[in-house]
Amino acid sequence: MTVFMNRIRQIVEDINTGNTKPIYFLMGEEAYYIDKISDYIEKNLLTEEEKGFNQMVFYGRDVSVEDVISQAKRYPMMSEKQVVIVKEAQDLFKTIDRFQSYAENPQPTTVLVICYKYKSLDKRKKLGKIIAEKGVLFESKKLYENQVGDWISANLKERGYDIEPKAAHMLVEFLGTDLSKIDNELEKLALILDKGTVINAFQVEENIGISKDYNNFELRKAIGEKQFVRANQIINYFAENPKTHPLVMTISLLNSFFTQLLLYHGLKDKGRINVAKMLKVNPYFVPEYQRAGVNYPMRKVAQVISYLREADLKSKGVGASNLSHSDILKQLLFKIMH
Repeated sequence: MTVFMNRIRQIVEDINTGNTKPIYFLMGEEAYYIDKISDYIEKNLLTEEEKGFNQMVFYGRDVSVEDVISQAKRYPMMSEKQVVIVKEAQDLFKTIDRFQSYAENPQPTTVLVICYKYKSLDKRKKLGKIIAEKGVLFESKKLYENQVGDWISANLKERGYDIEPKAAHMLVEFLGTDLSKIDNELEKLALILDKGTVINAFQVEENIGISKDYNNFELRKAIGEKQFVRANQIINYFAENPKTHPLVMTISLLNSFFTQLLLYHGLKDKGRINVAKMLKVNPYFVPEYQRAGVNYPMRKVAQVISYLREADLKSKGVGASNLSHSDILKQLLFKIMH
């Protein structure tokens, strides 16, 4: 992730120092950074006076590759550069290779930005190679779930805040790995809280609406510590709020936890640092795995994983057509904790 972030910083630094490239092909599954880089160029490369004649924004569904190339070949008016941005360029995927002739000989006074979301060019093919040579070929990959907590911490640090691991985990659980959605919620926190604040679970609950006591993180913790009454309280809350706590999400997160617990049992070195490294979790959460490891021996963990697979099938209507999601979760909890 560090290499990826350094790449983004280098692109921004080059733009700021006037070392722009004639083509920026921004592609990949994670739309957040594609939008960020594109927006940065749109807002900062030209002055407000220059933008009127020299900045064009197209959308892939409304133009052809030939339209874009025609605009890109024009000369700027009363400015050193013109900026041509193609948003949602994935709508041009059937004809995207037609950019090859332009990429081979791009107009040096044009900065062409192509936002190719949710797709990627084959870097081994000619178009990808030419763009990488003449301009910037940037791939924005989805972060893994275990990377998003660190991303949240880094994002907030740049804004002048810190966040407790539990609060970051709550955000990941509630918002998933959609960086744009998470960034919007972090923006809300930054507007409400003073700089220098260490954001905690209570502030996340109060300002974003995520319960700090009734969530999958607390359910996982209660199950790991064999707090049967507490776990039951949480799943009863889930039953009353099925839209915000879908069964499929709960099963998925519990499956990840017990899969990691299986890996934990296989470690020779069960020290905090090694466990955090091997399980790819924040060291803050290691004691949770250590306690659960005592309560759930390896054989029981393997059994629990099979229960989770069975519950997942039932949640999809296989072998349990008359069971509600609440009943499936209650049955699952009983099997896990007995």
